[in-house]
This record gives sequence, structure tokens and C-alpha cells, in this order.
Amino acid sequence: MRRTIVAAAAALFLAATANAAEINAPQGFKKVSGLVPLPDFIPGLGTLYVKPATLPVGPFLAYDRNGTLVSSIYMVPLADLDAHKNFQSLPVGATTVTATELQYNAGHPGVEAPHYHIVLWHVDRDAAKLAAK
Repeated sequence: MRRTIVAAAAALFLAATANAAEINAPQGFKKVSGLVPLPDFIPGLGTLYVKPATLPVGPFLAYDRNGTLVSSIYMVPLADLDAHKNFQSLPVGATTVTATELQYNAGHPGVEAPHYHIVLWHVDRDAAKLAAK
């Protein structure tokens, strides 16, 4: 019985570590799930990192399940757009941008106010490993 429990625990550990990619976010970037109550991995977006001082706009760096940087995301509050606020010299996670998307979001932990996600894709979106599992 004990061997079965130890073997099951080892299998679970190996499965968890096999699915957890190594992510080397740039200096100063923190995992969003460690800052606000969000999951470590958000299907369709990935694992997000941000410099806390840049909230709420970001950029948020999104990594897929393989640990590949797939997009830079800006979360721009509607109030800032309505106020005609300018955003200049926003950094980007990678120099290559293959596509851009704008996605409305009514608010979530970390950026509670209604906002738009401006997503700069650095890889082909369909090739990114962003599925729930």
C-alpha cells in the first residue's frame, strides 16, 4: 500500500513538472497570479508576468505552456481612453509582432475597471500552446 502511494505521488510530481515550462521573465517582472487572485495559466492568454509599477496598463508578458513568449498585452482602462490619455514608449516583449488584437474585458482581479486588452502576438496564435489542457 505504501509503495502504491509513493509511486502515485512520484507520478503526480513528474506529470506536474513535465507540464510546467521554465519561464525566464525579464528582470522586475512578477507572475501575475502571485500579485492578484488569478490562475497561473489563463487559457487563451497563457502565464502572465508584469512589472507591478506599470499596472494597470502593463505590458503583461504572456508565455505559453512551453515557456515561449507568445504576446505582449496592454490592459487599457476605458476611462483612460475616454479621457484621451496618451500612452507613449510602451515596451514590447519581443521585436516581432505577427498580429494585433483588441479584446473588451469588463474587469478582473488586478484590472477591475472595464478595459481593452491590446494583444501584440509575437508568434502565430494558432501555434501557441494556450489551450486549457
